[in-house]
Amino acid sequence: MPKIKKFDFIAIGGGSAGFNAARVAADSGKSVAIIDGADELGGLCILRGCMPSKTLLYSTDVLHLAQHGKTFGLSIPKAEVDMTRLHRRKKEIIGEFASYRQKAMHSKRYTIIRAFAKFVDPHTLKLSNGQQVRGEKFIISTGSKVSSPPLPGLDCTPFWTSDDVLDLDHVPESVIVLGGGIVACELSQFLRRIGSRVVLIQRSKHILKDNSPAASQVVENAFRDEGIDLHTNTKIQRISSSPSGVSITFDSNGKRTTRRAKHLFNALGRSPNSSNLGLDNAHVTVSEAGRINTNKWQQTSAPHIYAGGDVCGPHDIVHLAVAQGELAAKHAFGAKRLKPINQDLLLSVVFTDPPLASIGLTERQLKSDATPYVVADYPFDDHGKSILMEAKRGYVKVIAEAKRGRILGAEIVGPQAGELIHCFSGPLAMRATVHDLLKAPWYHPTLAEILTYPLEDIADKLAK
Repeated sequence: MPKIKKFDFIAIGGGSAGFNAARVAADSGKSVAIIDGADELGGLCILRGCMPSKTLLYSTDVLHLAQHGKTFGLSIPKAEVDMTRLHRRKKEIIGEFASYRQKAMHSKRYTIIRAFAKFVDPHTLKLSNGQQVRGEKFIISTGSKVSSPPLPGLDCTPFWTSDDVLDLDHVPESVIVLGGGIVACELSQFLRRIGSRVVLIQRSKHILKDNSPAASQVVENAFRDEGIDLHTNTKIQRISSSPSGVSITFDSNGKRTTRRAKHLFNALGRSPNSSNLGLDNAHVTVSEAGRINTNKWQQTSAPHIYAGGDVCGPHDIVHLAVAQGELAAKHAFGAKRLKPINQDLLLSVVFTDPPLASIGLTERQLKSDATPYVVADYPFDDHGKSILMEAKRGYVKVIAEAKRGRILGAEIVGPQAGELIHCFSGPLAMRATVHDLLKAPWYHPTLAEILTYPLEDIADKLAK
C-alpha cells in the first residue's frame, strides 16, 4: 500500500476562498495542499466570472459612449464592435491574471494536486486519481455551478450559460435571457450593446430584486431605453426549441406572450458545488439549498473542517470569499484577537449602466427589525458633474441612525456607483456619523460631492 500523504491544512478548491486560506496557512508555517480538479487553475472569478465579464462590459461602455458622440459635441462617424479583437483582448487579459495566480499556486509553499476530492472519513480524502491524503484541518471551497430550475421544457432545450456568453467571438442575432440577477442583467446589456436583439424574462416584479425597487426601476428604464425587451412579473408556461431557434411562452400581468430567438441564455443563478464531496462521511451538514452550514468562524458542523466562498455563502461575492478563507485559516491555527466577518458591512456592486451599488443595512432590513433610522437621497439629474457627463439617471441614498446620525448604509444607482460607494466603506467600518463625513473636504465639481447633499439633509433632520 502506498504511504498516505499528510498535511496540516488542505484546501479543496483553489478559487478565491481556498487559495487565500492556503496562503494564510502557509504563512503560519503549515504544510499545505491545494486540491483542484478543474481543467484550469484560477477559480471562477478570474476565469469565468468577475474579470472576463468586467473586461467585456468596460469595452461596451466605451462603445456606447462613442456611438453617442453627438451628444458630447463629437463627430465619430462609425463605432461598432470588432468581436474578434474584443475576444482576443479578453483572453489576453484573463490569461495574465490566471498566469499570476497559477505561478503563485505552483510555488514551493504548496503541494498542488490536480484531482477531485471526496471525504472517506473526517480526516481522509479519496482523490479521483486513485490516491488518498489526510489532513489535520480543511477548508471546502468548491464554489458553485449554474442552476437549472424545473421550468417546463428547459431540460430538453439547448441553452447557453454565462461561460458561453463570455466566450463569444461573434455577435449573436438574438438571445432570450432567463433571469434578472446580476449576471443576467450585466450580460443582457453587453449583448444588446454589441448588437444582439435581447429579450430578458424575469419572474419577480423587478430585476435585481435584492436591491430596492426604486434602484431596480432606474436600471429597468435604462434597459428599455436601450432596446432590451424586458418582461418582469412573469410565469413561464413553455420552453421549446426548433432548428430555427428557441421559443418561450409566459404569462405577465394577466397577458400570455410568446417570444422567439436564435439562442437561449440560462442566467437563473448558481447553486453550491457541495454534492459528490462525501460530506456525510465527514459529518458536515448542508442546508436544503445545498449550502454548507458554517458558524461565525467559517467552521462547519465538523469543527476541524471549514468552508468559504459560494459553497457556503451567504453571499456569492469575491471579497467576502477572500475574507472567509483568511478567517478560516487563522482560526484553524489559533490566531489571536480574531473578529468574525461583520455582515452589517455587506458591499455589493452591479456593473450595469447605470451601475448599482449598496453597502451596509438596507431600509428593508431596518424596517423588519423595527430599528429607527433617518434616510435622505439626492438625484443625479440635479448635480453638476453628472449633468455635464450626460449621466443623469439615478440617485444617492444615505441611511443613518436616528439618534446620533451614525451611518448605517447607503445605496447608489448612477454614474460610477461602484467607485462612489467606497466613500462609505471606511466610515461604516469606523462607525462614523454624518457629521464626521461633513467635516471632510469634497472637491467641486466631482461626482463624489453629491454625497454631501443627503448627508446634509440628515444632519438637518437630526438637528430639529
